Amino acid sequence: MHHSVSAGLVFLLFAGEGMALAQSPSATAGLRVRRIELVSEDAQPAAEVAVSPGLSTVFLFDSEVSREGLILEGRERFAMLDAGFSTLRLVPSEKISPGDRLKLTVRFQDGAAPTSATFILVAHPARSEAQVEVYRRKRGVETYQEEVRQSRIEAEQCREENERLRAERSAPDGLTGLISTSVLDKRGVEPRDLTEVATQVPGGAAAKHQVYAYRAARRMAVEISFKSGADAQPWTAAGATLRGKANEELQVLQVWQSGPLAPGSTTQRVVVEAESASESTQGSFTLKLWDADGRRTVTLGNITFP
Repeated sequence: MHHSVSAGLVFLLFAGEGMALAQSPSATAGLRVRRIELVSEDAQPAAEVAVSPGLSTVFLFDSEVSREGLILEGRERFAMLDAGFSTLRLVPSEKISPGDRLKLTVRFQDGAAPTSATFILVAHPARSEAQVEVYRRKRGVETYQEEVRQSRIEAEQCREENERLRAERSAPDGLTGLISTSVLDKRGVEPRDLTEVATQVPGGAAAKHQVYAYRAARRMAVEISFKSGADAQPWTAAGATLRGKANEELQVLQVWQSGPLAPGSTTQRVVVEAESASESTQGSFTLKLWDADGRRTVTLGNITFP
C-alpha cells in the first residue's frame, strides 16, 4: 500500500505546478542525419559535431579521403577510429569528458579544392550525431528530396507533440487530469523498488540513496533520492537519457528535481519521466543524468520497469 501511495504522489507531481526542470521531447529524440556542404577552405569555419562515449559517429564523404592525411586530436580518447576510402567511424571512450572540443581534419585524395575539411568534435555525456554526410561536390537532387522528407516528418512530429501538450495543459489538475488524458488507466501505477539492484558508475556528481521505477498506461518514471557525493559544488539535473542494452533510447518527456543537491544538504529527489511503449521497455536500461553544462553527470545501470 505504501508503494501505491508513493507512486500516485509521483504522478500527481507530474501533473502539478511544481515542475522545477523540463526536458523538451525534441532534446531527447535521436539526432537525424547531418548534412554538411563544403565550399572554399578559406570561407568555411569548422563544423561542430556532437559525439558521446560509447556511441558511434559515422562520417560519409562523397570523395575518397586519405588515411595518411587523417589528423584526430586526442586520439587516445577514442575507443575506435576506423577509416575507409570514403567513410570514417569514431567511437569515443570514457576517457573523453563532456565539453571537450577536439579537432578532426581529413584530406582528400584527388588534391582538388577544397583539399581538406576540418570538424570540431564536441563531447556530450549522452548525445551524438550518428551519421554525418559531407558533400564536397554539388549535391544531387535526391539528397535534397530526402532532406525535405525528413523535415516534413519532423514537422509532423512537432505538430503531434504540440497537440499532446495542448491537451495536457487544458486538462484538470491532479488525478482527474491523469485519467482524462489517459496517462492513468484502471490498473493505476505499478511500482518497483530498485534501491538494491540499481548500480551506479563511480565518481558521479551525486550518490544514489533510493531508486524506484513506475509504470502507468502511457508513462514510465524513475524516482531517485540522491545524497551529495564527493563533488563540493551544488548539482541540479538538467537532462537525461534512458538507453537499453541494444542502444534503443526511450523518449524522455521531463526531468524534475526537488531542489539543488548541495554538500551537507538533505537528500533531493529527481524524477525522470518517459513515454511508455511496452515493446521497447523490457529488459534493463541505463539512466544518465547531466547538469546544465553537461560536465557533471550521474549514471545508473540496471534500471528495469514493472
